[in-house]
Amino acid sequence: MGRTIAWVLSLGLLLLTGLLGIRNGVSDWGQAGTPLQQSVTGGVFLYGALGLITAYGLFRRRRWSFATAIAWALVVTYVPGAAIIGYADADTTMGSAIAASAASALLALGVLWTTYVMTRVRVPTGQETRSNTMSLTITSSAFQQGGSIPARYTCEGQDVSPPLAWSGAPANTKTFALIVDDPDAPDPARPQRVYVHWVVYCIPATATSFRENASKSGMPKGAVQGKNDWGKAEYGGPCPPIGRHRYFFKLYALDTDLTGLSTASKADVERAMKGHVIDSGELVGTYEKAAK
Repeated sequence: MGRTIAWVLSLGLLLLTGLLGIRNGVSDWGQAGTPLQQSVTGGVFLYGALGLITAYGLFRRRRWSFATAIAWALVVTYVPGAAIIGYADADTTMGSAIAASAASALLALGVLWTTYVMTRVRVPTGQETRSNTMSLTITSSAFQQGGSIPARYTCEGQDVSPPLAWSGAPANTKTFALIVDDPDAPDPARPQRVYVHWVVYCIPATATSFRENASKSGMPKGAVQGKNDWGKAEYGGPCPPIGRHRYFFKLYALDTDLTGLSTASKADVERAMKGHVIDSGELVGTYEKAAK
């Protein structure tokens, strides 16, 4: 709740400084009499533009917005003090200029913190991932653990399933099951559900990989694809509506064959394999739609 309030307040401050900065910068352009006054006018216009750009990036949870927020904060900190000095009268002191810039810097730090927190990529560690402690390991030649999933494997590309490989399964493994889901839907800052992208079960114990586009070009013999949250028995690639999401490729080694299931959902598979998971591995990739 606190982060959401900080996000809303930061967006409001960025929009306010953005609109006022551009308006005042344009109206005062050419009226400055000294180089310092000219730098103030330019600074006002600059923090206006940076404020609007950063507001858009923060609203869309774009990682690049932290860089523009830093630039905005520097200009916002500079302008108040420079303005007091540039337009000083006999009663103006250096202390008042420093105080004005310090007050602006405090507000700017709040916006910087909010932008960092709301746009960072959270890669699971510790108890969030079991792949470091379990012997079963799942990897992809297309992306690294915690890395960005190439657009080819998303709704913005060919939407084909990525190549996967695994090793280290227990000797008594009879079949594997794979579940790919996104716990950050619809918004990483306010997740409301886990969205399922791919369900596969009855993968033979002899299988050690899925080739690229295996979902549509051919699974290992015996493997069955269950329903994803689009209601289709196939792979559906990342297609986050906002921000950068995490995608968990969870592979389970089972001591049984999940017979009796028909186009099963994730919940069906999880119920059927309860008590039969002898090992598991996890690969996490992230994706954020390209800016438009």
